Amino acid sequence: MENKSLKDIHIIPSLDESIRSIKSFSNGSSDLLINLINICGIKCAVICCEGLVSTSSLCEYMIKPLTEMKPAHVNSAYLLNFVNENMMFSTDKSRVNDYDTMFSLVYSGFAVLAADGSPYMLAFGMQGQEKRSIAEPAGENDLTGAREGFVENIRTNMSLIRRRIKSPLLVQKLVQKGSTTVTDICISFMSDRVPRELTERIESSLDSMRLEGIFTTGYVKPFLEPRHKRIFSSAGLTERPDVLCSRLMEGRVAVFIDGNPYAIYIPKLMTDNFQTLDDYNFKPYFGTFLRWLKYAAFLTALLLPALYTAIAVHHPELLNSTLLLLLADSEENAPFSITAETAGVLIMYEIIKEAGVRLPRSVGGAVSIAAGIMIGDSAVEAGLISTPLLTVAAVSVISGFVLPELSQSIPFLRIVFVICGGIWGLFGISLCGAVVLFNMCSTEDYGFPYTSPFSPFIKRAMGDTLFRSGFRKMQDNDFTVEELHERYKKQSAFHDTSVR
Repeated sequence: MENKSLKDIHIIPSLDESIRSIKSFSNGSSDLLINLINICGIKCAVICCEGLVSTSSLCEYMIKPLTEMKPAHVNSAYLLNFVNENMMFSTDKSRVNDYDTMFSLVYSGFAVLAADGSPYMLAFGMQGQEKRSIAEPAGENDLTGAREGFVENIRTNMSLIRRRIKSPLLVQKLVQKGSTTVTDICISFMSDRVPRELTERIESSLDSMRLEGIFTTGYVKPFLEPRHKRIFSSAGLTERPDVLCSRLMEGRVAVFIDGNPYAIYIPKLMTDNFQTLDDYNFKPYFGTFLRWLKYAAFLTALLLPALYTAIAVHHPELLNSTLLLLLADSEENAPFSITAETAGVLIMYEIIKEAGVRLPRSVGGAVSIAAGIMIGDSAVEAGLISTPLLTVAAVSVISGFVLPELSQSIPFLRIVFVICGGIWGLFGISLCGAVVLFNMCSTEDYGFPYTSPFSPFIKRAMGDTLFRSGFRKMQDNDFTVEELHERYKKQSAFHDTSVR
């Protein structure tokens, strides 16, 4: 029977009939445990799921107190009411009136107590499933940051945030999505600095999901981003609690998904890609240097192969005589055009990178060795690839490693720029750059522009973008996303009025 029909089926008072119905609804699943027990002369049952409850906690804090109860002249209604009002088996308890709620709680690690003759059941949190311990994040490394990362258990992730933000203004709402998986999703935000309109629109976006199952952030992100085609994502990902807490303090909204060690934060700005926690642990001048280094690495990763192709094919006069002779000598025996050669090298790198990611870690290192020796050196010696081109591609690829959050956008745009530069030269690169820039400026999520505070320009917020000001100055110029939203709405209203 489908889950949708269970919502309308209330608990059957007869325990024997109720157990038969539960076994029928679950199709006799072996992990659903139904243990009969006699309490004060009343036939009862404890229902739980194997592997999701703590056996020791269940026996010590629930079964033992129940068997030691000795109230006189009790019936099923009095028994459950007495347990509910006078006994504390768990701090997380609820009353169950239908089978849909019962199955949802049982498969979330609750133990359900049913009594013969009672039209309802009681559920107590006895979670004890196996879970990965908190460890250092593998994808976001910081020299001076915390060594804690999110895990797959959503309640553990919620506690990691609460440990850092103890204010009652931090709100964490749990909802369930996915008609079949019934996945827990948590929405976290600071109630004093997040526009109410933003949280309502995010909850409405999550309500629009009609998915049967939710297993990772990729299932949810499309519903939190605008439907228009955008090159850069306006919803960020992080697996570091300290990073997410800083985003929440700025007025962002976070979304956790049970079973996934990454958190989504909304909105994401372009400047977030160039900021790390290490920037704030170093001196302001060195933090500023690192910022500029990242911006330079972004431009190098994106434009260097395209500039090499455009200059070599269409604008050789821009090179001095020495570089021109070296380039002509290296490309003399190459069998392919420079454009095809550059695009081929970049695509081959993406294939090698994908192979290294998907293979087991013990084999992944062998892929790099094979790529460097067999493909790189052999291709150069055979004359299929020129040495300057291989050097340019390597510098571009290494520069892209500086910005892991843009690992999806940079490889695609890099090849697009190479093709435009090979066909139209520097004009093609400029044209493609204008298209990318227009797309970035038009990207907004829930009314927050992706390119802020550069466009629209906000001078007060520039102390933590291109430059990293000291905390004494930043505390006087604190700027939240809520202020950004209000200012953007005023500017939008002004432009709409002027157009009319």
